[in-house]
Amino acid sequence: MTDTDPQKGAVTTSEIGSDAHAEEIAATTASPELVAGSVGEYGRILLKRVRSGESGALPVIVGLVVIVLIFQLKNSLFLSAGNLVNLMTQAAFIVTLGMAEVFVLLLGEIDLAAGYTAACGAVIALWMLAAGNPWWVAVIAALAATAAYGALQGVIITTFRLPSFVVTLAGYLGLSGLLLYLIASAGKYGLGGVINLNSNVLNDIENGSLSATASWIVMIVLVVVAGLMLFLKDRRRRVSGLVAPPASITLLKVVVIAIAGVVVVLVANTNRGVGLTVQRGLPWVVLVVLAILVGYGVLLGRTRFGRYIYAIGGNAEAARRAGVNTNRIRVGAFALCGLTAGITGIIYASYLGSISSNVNGGQNVLYAVAAAVIGGTSLFGGRGKMMDALLGGLVVGVIYNGLLLLGLSASAQLMWTALVLIGAVTVDALTRRGRQAR
Repeated sequence: MTDTDPQKGAVTTSEIGSDAHAEEIAATTASPELVAGSVGEYGRILLKRVRSGESGALPVIVGLVVIVLIFQLKNSLFLSAGNLVNLMTQAAFIVTLGMAEVFVLLLGEIDLAAGYTAACGAVIALWMLAAGNPWWVAVIAALAATAAYGALQGVIITTFRLPSFVVTLAGYLGLSGLLLYLIASAGKYGLGGVINLNSNVLNDIENGSLSATASWIVMIVLVVVAGLMLFLKDRRRRVSGLVAPPASITLLKVVVIAIAGVVVVLVANTNRGVGLTVQRGLPWVVLVVLAILVGYGVLLGRTRFGRYIYAIGGNAEAARRAGVNTNRIRVGAFALCGLTAGITGIIYASYLGSISSNVNGGQNVLYAVAAAVIGGTSLFGGRGKMMDALLGGLVVGVIYNGLLLLGLSASAQLMWTALVLIGAVTVDALTRRGRQAR
């Protein structure tokens, strides 16, 4: 009989028949980089974890590779530089809206209104821009409004103890009507049900790029910073008397990050212009998404707020008895969901060059939930990371982009995404059952 501590991930072996069996269980439940003494041992522990059902992001990565290969075989242009960069820009709003959903999914909640929260935030920003306000004032106003709305949903859910599904479904309906009202009220700024984006700064988020040289410089700086952070983290653990991974494993992580960075920059710096037009460089939106990913990753993994979110998602009653103000944390999570939805709305407006009354906020939020769940975030709360939204968003983006490249209809895009989502939820459910059986 084994007992797992959800906070520490440790395993007590009160009734284990042999030391060998105890070591095997520890190897399959503890963090592999903390248990391993070398790269080889790290690989063996990872293999044991996969066999025991703790596959992590491996199914998503394997699935993404398979999907990419299928599309490449169907159309040789899929892996062209132009299409890959186009894929980065197309998937950006799905990834960020997926990050918004991660905050509430970790609590075992959901926000069905996030798609229209994003759209209404974009309308506020574009309306203020059209009225002559500076871009940064418009952005702050839009983000403040979406964060406040997210917090309002959280207050309603916690105060009246209502299901988030029902409250946010009401928000979905209400905000879809508010979107129509805002655009209709925009007067000359919203002619034809469309408000155009009148800001070069915001337009360049999706449509602008760094120079080729700047792309390399930024990539090198990011890899160096990531490496320093990893090594400093290990050093702090050793100084505090905690277990830290061997330097060889940390170095391997840095090498993998560097290789990924080099590949992305090589693709982005390949000329993707048409005719005599030369177009190279890393799109600005990639840096925006990375900044959000790192910031939210630190928030969830390095702060008390983040630890409380995981604690509530794992066992809300235990967290409450431990002194956690669960209502405050839930409201904060919904506020962050709204804030991130507002950021998504601005990215989406930059991608389209405008916002119209025909924005499909419902489909966008379903893509976002699908991205988070496909990436590995549990619908039952307590398990997931911001990286899940990135991986899942890439899967959804690849399906969308690939089927579009093959000339298939929107119906095929939705059905294939649905199949992948069903597969991801099935893997999540089977993994949970495997943990409970152990």
